[in-house]
Amino acid sequence: MSAQLRITDLIKVYRGGTRALDGISLEITRGEFVVLIGLSGSGKSTLLRCINRLVEPTSGRVELDDIDVTAAGGGELRRIRRRIGMIFQQFNLVRRSTVFANVLAGRLGYRSVWRTLVFQPTHHDIDLAFENLQRVGILDKAYSRADALSGGQQQRVGIARALMQRPDVMLADEPVASLDPATSHSVMKYLEEINKKDGITVICSLHFLSLARRYGTRVIALKDGRVAFDGLPAEIDEARFKEIYGLDAVEVEIGVAKVRGEA
Repeated sequence: MSAQLRITDLIKVYRGGTRALDGISLEITRGEFVVLIGLSGSGKSTLLRCINRLVEPTSGRVELDDIDVTAAGGGELRRIRRRIGMIFQQFNLVRRSTVFANVLAGRLGYRSVWRTLVFQPTHHDIDLAFENLQRVGILDKAYSRADALSGGQQQRVGIARALMQRPDVMLADEPVASLDPATSHSVMKYLEEINKKDGITVICSLHFLSLARRYGTRVIALKDGRVAFDGLPAEIDEARFKEIYGLDAVEVEIGVAKVRGEA
C-alpha cells in the first residue's frame, strides 16, 4: 500500500534557535492508528502541527496522497486542511457558545466566504452535526454551553467537530492529557472506532505508553526532534522504554475502563 502521508527530512527551528524537529522522515499508510510518544519537548506537537501547516516547517516536505502540503497556499491549502481533522489537548472550543455551534464550526472549511462570514449553516450541515453529536454520545447536550460540560464531554465535542470535516486523516494532540483514566479510555475508544469503522488514519500523541500499546497499530517515539523508535507497540520492552524516556524513567500504567460511562 502506498503512503497516504509522506514526511521527508522535516526540520523546524523556532526563534532563538530551538530545533524542535531535526530531519524527520516517515511514511504513514491509510488506515493506520499511529501513536506518537516521547518526553515533553521531544517534537510531538510540532510534528502534528507541521502536517496541517498550523506551524510552518523550516524545511522539508509533507505530502498527503502525493499532494505537497508544504508548498500549498490559498484555496489549495484550504482544501487540504478540510481533509485533516484536528483534536486539541485543551479542546479549543468557544466556551460561551453552545455545543451545537461549536460542532457546526467544523464545516467552515466547506462554506463560501459569505456563508462563513454570517455563519449560515445548510440543512446538510445541521443534519451532520446532529449525527456526529449522537455518534459521540452527547446529543442531549447539543444546546448546552460548552463550558458547562465536563472535560471528557468537551473533548467529545472536539471529536464531533473534527468529524464534520469528513476527514481522511485525524490528528490528535495529547487528547487525554488532562483527563482521568476512565475518561481517557472513553475518548480513545471513539478515536479507535473512527479508525476502524471509517478507515480514517489517526495520528495521536500520548504520554502513557499503556494507552499506546492498547490503541496503536504502530508507535513512533521522538527524542530531541528525531525518530528514536518506529515499530509495533509490543516491541517496546523495558530497554526500549529506557532509551526513549531515560534511565531513571518509570512506566506508569493507566487502567482500562470497562465502559464509556459519563465521560
